[in-house]
Amino acid sequence: MLPPLKPIPIKERMSIVFVEKGEIDVVDGAFVVVDNQGLRVRPVLTHIPVGGVACIMLEPGTRVSHRAAALAARVGTLLVWVGEAGVRLYSSGQPGGARADRLLYQAKLALDEALRLKVVRKMYAVRFGEEPPTRRSVEQLRGIEGARVRRTYQLLAQKFGVKWSGRDYNPESWDVSDLPNRCLSSATAALYGVTEAAVLAAGYAPAVGFIHTGKPLSFVYDVADIYKFETVVPAAFKVAASGPPNPERAVRLACRDIFRQTKLLERIIPDIEEILAAGEIPRPEAPENAVGPAIPNPENLGDAGHRA
Repeated sequence: MLPPLKPIPIKERMSIVFVEKGEIDVVDGAFVVVDNQGLRVRPVLTHIPVGGVACIMLEPGTRVSHRAAALAARVGTLLVWVGEAGVRLYSSGQPGGARADRLLYQAKLALDEALRLKVVRKMYAVRFGEEPPTRRSVEQLRGIEGARVRRTYQLLAQKFGVKWSGRDYNPESWDVSDLPNRCLSSATAALYGVTEAAVLAAGYAPAVGFIHTGKPLSFVYDVADIYKFETVVPAAFKVAASGPPNPERAVRLACRDIFRQTKLLERIIPDIEEILAAGEIPRPEAPENAVGPAIPNPENLGDAGHRA
């Protein structure tokens, strides 16, 4: 009998794979995309090393079998059902998910205004490389951040020679947006995908944010914003400046390369732990009289949030 599957740590995986127009299934134990289009005698099978990928983005035209979804969950790979160019999120499979101890820790930091402010200030410091102004509320820091972000967009547009009229796009009408905004939307969607996979692998809840609140992926947006202007935004402007025939595909390839060059997947989980530690409270431990699981999980090779 084969040994049980054990998730590979996020830091050792490739970042992201996009799948469009195909049926995803498990054939002979392998995770494959089945292409039955055309007048082929046999379907074309494209193998995906599912256990070595952090996130698989499923675009319109894809179908996923129960066996494929189950295999992705067992190896800790996030499946995300998205719209055209990966912009609109419809649903996501949870390969691991929040652990009780880490969820309580995260929630306590988010619900206490003083602790939340400490975490937000640390996020600001990590993102901009300097301490934020003193005696500022979360709302005031959010306003300062917004002004710096708008200015950074303008500077990058000037650097790459791209006409820039501000961040503006409508997910309902994808083709109405100009080229720079479409490239930025595709790039940030890729970043959000790998960030969500890392947040789940670390055992935290994507919805419990500190700067962003009230959204299903608030914490994902908080964490992704730390890396956005280091990674995907310059890549998006560079692609927009070149005017390729298929800008969405060019952006994805550029993002894949920049994720690898910056070793992003190696950094996200340690950075999350460092940022939350700014709250200066201990992570809750299980009580001594807690009843253990009836069937204990075997030792796991994956991250804290991965199921064994």
